[in-house]
Amino acid sequence: MTIVLRLDRVMADRKVSLNQLAKMVGISNVNLSNIKTGKICAIRFSTLNGICRALDCQPGDILEYIDDDESE
Repeated sequence: MTIVLRLDRVMADRKVSLNQLAKMVGISNVNLSNIKTGKICAIRFSTLNGICRALDCQPGDILEYIDDDESE
C-alpha cells in the first residue's frame, strides 16, 4: 500500500506558494515542505483540515492511494 501526496499539484493549480500556504495553515515552512515532498509518515487531521480549507479542496485531491501490485 502506498499513499502518494499530491499537494504540490494542488498548490500549483491554485497558484499558492509554500510560504503563503504555511502562513494560511499556521505551520512552519519546513513542516509544510516535508508534507509537500512526501517525507512524512503521518499527518494530523487538523493540518489536513487547514490545508483543505486554505486550498478549497478535498483530502482526496491531496492524497492518492496506489496499490503496490498496480505499481509493479
